Amino acid sequence: MSIGKSIPHDSSRGHVTGQSIFVDDRPMLGNELWVSYVGSPVSAGNLERVEFKEALKVSGVVGIYTAKDFHHNRWGTIVSEQPVLVDDEIGYIDEPVCIVAAETKEALNDAKKRIQVLVREKKPIFSIDDAIQAKKFIYQAHPFKKGDADQALKKAPHRLKGFFECGGQEHFYMESQASVVYPLENGQLEIHSSSQHPTETQHVVAETLGLSLHQVTCVVKRMGGGFGGKESQAAPFAAMAALVAQKTKRPARIALTKDEDMQVTGKRHPFKNFYEVGFDDEGRLLSLKAQIYADGGAYADLSSSILDRAMSHIDGAYYLENAWIEGAVCRTNRHSNTAFRGFGGPQGTMTIESILEDIAQFLGKDAYQIRRLNVYGIDDRNITPYGQKVEQNVLPELYDQLHKTSDYELRLAKILEFNSKNSGKIRGLSMTGVKFGIAFTTRFLNQANALVNLQRDGSVQVSTGATEMGQGVNTKIQQVVAHAFGILPMVVQVMPTSTEKNHNTSPTAASAGADLNCGAALKAANRIKERLMWIAQLQMQGVALTDLHEFPELDSRKIDFNEFQFEKGDIVHSSGKKFSLCEIIRWAFLSRVSLGEYAHFRTEGLGFDKKLLQGRAFNYFTNGAAVSEVEIDEWTGELKVLRVDLLMDLGRPLNPGIDRGQVTGAFIQGMGWVTTENLYYQESGKLISHSPTTYKIPNIQDTPRIFNVDLLSNDQNIQNVHRSKAVGEPPLLLGSSVWTAVKHAISCRSPRQVVAMKSPATNEEILMTLAGLKS
Repeated sequence: MSIGKSIPHDSSRGHVTGQSIFVDDRPMLGNELWVSYVGSPVSAGNLERVEFKEALKVSGVVGIYTAKDFHHNRWGTIVSEQPVLVDDEIGYIDEPVCIVAAETKEALNDAKKRIQVLVREKKPIFSIDDAIQAKKFIYQAHPFKKGDADQALKKAPHRLKGFFECGGQEHFYMESQASVVYPLENGQLEIHSSSQHPTETQHVVAETLGLSLHQVTCVVKRMGGGFGGKESQAAPFAAMAALVAQKTKRPARIALTKDEDMQVTGKRHPFKNFYEVGFDDEGRLLSLKAQIYADGGAYADLSSSILDRAMSHIDGAYYLENAWIEGAVCRTNRHSNTAFRGFGGPQGTMTIESILEDIAQFLGKDAYQIRRLNVYGIDDRNITPYGQKVEQNVLPELYDQLHKTSDYELRLAKILEFNSKNSGKIRGLSMTGVKFGIAFTTRFLNQANALVNLQRDGSVQVSTGATEMGQGVNTKIQQVVAHAFGILPMVVQVMPTSTEKNHNTSPTAASAGADLNCGAALKAANRIKERLMWIAQLQMQGVALTDLHEFPELDSRKIDFNEFQFEKGDIVHSSGKKFSLCEIIRWAFLSRVSLGEYAHFRTEGLGFDKKLLQGRAFNYFTNGAAVSEVEIDEWTGELKVLRVDLLMDLGRPLNPGIDRGQVTGAFIQGMGWVTTENLYYQESGKLISHSPTTYKIPNIQDTPRIFNVDLLSNDQNIQNVHRSKAVGEPPLLLGSSVWTAVKHAISCRSPRQVVAMKSPATNEEILMTLAGLKS
């Protein structure tokens, strides 16, 4: 049995030994070209011309290309508005203006220095506030309305009004954007890309070069990290290399440096969310009115869907009886912001967690009491602001269990005593929760396909649309197929993702990669199993298969599939009769019965009307809770995370070891977003923090001194493969518990005073917040 076992990641040995092959590890061919770009020198304006005569004189430079060299110069996942290369209007500083192709890196870099980009500069917009004032919006969402928020606010005994503001976040994947393109015969192109969405890369390349889709194949073996940053934004870089390959008929490679990648690619969306909340003496939420604003950057990208998810997650783990939630995506002159693990969910959920922390401070109560009072119920108080019922709700159990196992009450008492006796050091404790909806909010993306080939020696090759970026999706697919055939996972090989084998696939995103692609692979495997069981039944009936000139069509009505089990390389009948899997495979092959199968899978029951707030937006919810304890140096603002206790509901995990790794990694990434990871810009708009020396992701000293992670036992999730639940994004939202713990610590120095603090809680932000209280 392979399901539920912590087998190693299928690439773990390769990663450790350095044998794993990434895009830029592919050997250079003799005539291969290096490709890069030159970016805009300003954040806003119009491009007048590009001077590159001197650059063409550099020995080894093969070509320099501008927007006019593309057949079609616009791309976009939702709205096709973003240029691959600037042709007129400049959206942000460092936006690609022209492409350079050369035979050596030295020639490439020399040529780039000689290119002059002449522009007519305009005044840029950099902030959400300025965009709101100028009414610069990319998208305005239809509001969510539940009950009567205005009337409930008027009647509420208490009200708070304010805003929650959070910054962006750099993906900081280890492998930067990279693509290698090989020109083939008949005008075909083969693209090897570090992409979460091979189909979109295929489509963007074909459209920009004027090719048909059948002329372009995109292959993804693996990525050195993605986190959403390669869902949409890998495609235009592939198009740059593809243009060079098409023009020169030579292989072309683009591989951004870390500095280039950080400067030119989009980040997690900064948000500024305004709210007014009404509550009673106990802290029960009576009404919430919220206006959510996201900084989309220069172009639409995936921002509208990200805003929709933020709106659907502003409730967090808590019931809202009356709510009015509206939102808009602002257009600014920043790099076009994009998908990032959580996809708007963190920006929404942190808002309600901040509000609950403020309510507790306002009422002089413990924030856990406020949260537990408002958590979604089981038999009632279980309808979201967008009309979906929270089914199979384990949130109350999670909160109660973690409250007990984390020794919350005892530790809180010790912390309050510590704060009363110490000057210069303060501590805080906070619990937050997550209720993360699993499914793409765009309905048609909830589909996948798989090709399963059972070989004559009993081994299996599986191809799906999933892309491996380190999260272990290939290992889970491997386990599901191995379990289906009753064989060892090591004899199942998940092949590189390729658009010629798996067409029209969805991106590996929304935490749905394993759900969708495991579902498709299992469906294909089960169809092959039906044929094998039929062969086994005929064998039991004494049918001489070699005497058959034509094999009769399979009639599943004549077979009780429950009578057969696939285990340990055998097919076992309930009577005790046992067949070797390889023996049955041999008979199937000799009888001309297919040992391969393609299957298409879609998530059933989804369909949501944003205007009517009717239907099912999500397939199910992944839930969790975390308790974080922090210590702050009041003189320096230094923050230490002393302890984290984390409890996740992941259903019945396919691979507990991989899931535990996802939980811990996601939490630390979320913690980094709310504490150390801050984006700094010059007045011109140019990003300053564009390298590991200036952008601070969590290091080993930032991780919790004590880190307890546990999984809730839950077999209820019948909506997914083997009753498992998605894990990729939900735990990231629990990183907010560190930020709310900082708020709690600071509030100990300001009894009954609401603490207004931005995210991330950097040392500087903590000091400024403390100073603001004292003033």
